[in-house]
Amino acid sequence: MSLARNTFVQTGMTLGSRLLGFARDLVLNARFGQGPMMDIFATALMFPNLFRRLFAEGAFAQAFVPSYGKVRAEEGEEAAAKIASQTLSFLLAVVVAFCIVAQLAMAWIMPVLLSAYAADAEMMKLATLVTQLTMPYLACMTLAALLSGVLNTGGRFALSAGVPILLNVCTIVPVFFLQDQKTALVGAAIAVTVAGVLQAGLLWWGVRRLGVKLSVGVPVLTGPVKKVLMLAIPGALAGGAMQISSLVSQILTGSDEGARSVLYNADRLYQLPLGLVGVAVGLALVPRLTKAFVAGDARGAQTTLDDGIGLAMAFTIPAAAALMVMPFFIIDATVTRGAFTSDDARRTAEVLRHFGWGVPAFVLTKVLTPPFFARQDTQRPMRYAFASVGVTVVLGAALFFGFGRMGLDGVIGLAIATSLGAWVNVALLAGTLAREGTWKIGPALGDRLVRLSIATGVMAGALGVVAYFYPTLAELFWRKEVAIVLACLFGAALYGVAVLATRAVTIAEMRAALRREPGALGGGGGLPGGLDG
Repeated sequence: MSLARNTFVQTGMTLGSRLLGFARDLVLNARFGQGPMMDIFATALMFPNLFRRLFAEGAFAQAFVPSYGKVRAEEGEEAAAKIASQTLSFLLAVVVAFCIVAQLAMAWIMPVLLSAYAADAEMMKLATLVTQLTMPYLACMTLAALLSGVLNTGGRFALSAGVPILLNVCTIVPVFFLQDQKTALVGAAIAVTVAGVLQAGLLWWGVRRLGVKLSVGVPVLTGPVKKVLMLAIPGALAGGAMQISSLVSQILTGSDEGARSVLYNADRLYQLPLGLVGVAVGLALVPRLTKAFVAGDARGAQTTLDDGIGLAMAFTIPAAAALMVMPFFIIDATVTRGAFTSDDARRTAEVLRHFGWGVPAFVLTKVLTPPFFARQDTQRPMRYAFASVGVTVVLGAALFFGFGRMGLDGVIGLAIATSLGAWVNVALLAGTLAREGTWKIGPALGDRLVRLSIATGVMAGALGVVAYFYPTLAELFWRKEVAIVLACLFGAALYGVAVLATRAVTIAEMRAALRREPGALGGGGGLPGGLDG
C-alpha cells in the first residue's frame, strides 16, 4: 500500500476506537463528574495508559519493526519468528513481575499518586483496589505490542489499529448498567483487564493467520534478544517521552482535588489528533524508511518523510487550531451533563487550549523519530526525549505551584510546560536530521506548510466567531450537541475549500497518494478473511 493508504487504514480504525473512547468518557463524566470517583478511575488508568502509549500506540513497534524486519529479510521467517518469540517471553516475564510487585506495593504507592485523598481511608482503599485490578492490562499490552509489530511488518495495519475498540466497549458496559457508583467503578477496572486479554488474543489469532508461528516459553536473555532490547527499549523510551511527562503531571495533580480529572479529560481530547494522525503516519513510515535506508536511497527517504510530514500537518494544524479557538464550546457541548458541570468544562477548556498549540509538536515527534529508528539509531532520540522531559518536568512543577500561589489553576501550567517540552524535542530531532543531511524541509514542503497555515487561519477565524455565538447556536439548533456537530462540519468543509483554493493540496495529489504502489508491502498474499482492511 502507499503511505497514504496505510495511514488511512490506521486512521480509520483508530477513529472508530477514539469515538467509542469518547462515548466511554461521556458515560464516565456524566456518572462521576470531576470528583473523587473520576480521580480514582483516572489514577487506575494511569499505568495502563502509559504502557499502552509506550507499546501499543507505536513507540515500541517503531523500534521493534526494523530489528524484526531486518532478520526477516536476511534470515527468513523462521529465524524472525524465533527472535520474536524469545523477545516476547523475556519482556512478558519482566512486565508480569513488575505488575505483581506494583500490586503488592499499591497500598503504599497510592497516597503518593492521589495525595489529595490520603486522609480518607475509604477512598484510599477503593483507589488501591481499582488500580490493582487494572494492572494486568500491562502484561496484555506487552504481548499486543509485539504482535502488532509483526503484523505491521507484514503490511497489515487494520487489526492492530482496531483492537483498542474492545477496551472502550468493555469499559462502557459496567459503567452504564451498574447502578451503584463504587460497584460501577470496580466493574470498569475489571473490564479493562478483560479487554486486554481479548485484544492480545485477537492479535495472536491475526499473527497465526498471517502464517507466523510464535510461542511463549522460558525467558532467556539470548544474544539476539539482548540486541533487540538494546534497540527497542531506548526507542520505546524515546517515543514515549511525552507519556513520561504525563506521568509526572499526574503525580503533581494528585495533590489537587479534581485536577486529575481535568488533566484526564483534556488529555483525551488533545491525544485525539496524535492517535489518529501521528501514530498512524509514524507506523506507516517505519517499513518504508527502513527499505529506503537499507537500499541507500537517500532521495526516497527524503520524499517519504516529506510526504509523511505534509500528510500529518494537513490534518494536525487545523485540529490544533480548533482546540485553541473553541475549547469550551467543544467540551461543554459534548461532555457537560449529569455530574459534569459547565464550571468543570470551563476549567478543562483553559487547560485544553494550552495543550492545543503543542499538538503539532506531539505529532511531528512521531513522524521525525522513524528516520532514526529505521537506521536502528535509538540512542539519540532517547537522549532528546529525556531533554524534553527535563524541560517539561522542571517548568511544569514551577508553573504548577507558582500558578497555585497566584490563585490560578496549576494544571494550566502543566499544559504549557508539556507543549513547550514537545517543541524542544522537535527542534532537537529536526536539527539533527538537517545537520546530518538525512532530511530537511525542502522548498515544496515549506510552500505546502505555508499554504496549509493560511487555510487553517481562514477556518480558525470562522470557528472563533462560531464559538462566540455558542449559546445562541445551542438554542437555534435545539441542542448543544447538534450545534457542535454542525460547527465541526462547517469548519471541516471551510478548511477543505481553503486547502483547495490555496492549492495546499490538489485533487490530483490526493488521487496519487491513495494509489497502491507496485510491489509495496501488503500488496499481495494478504490475510485470509481480509484482516488487512
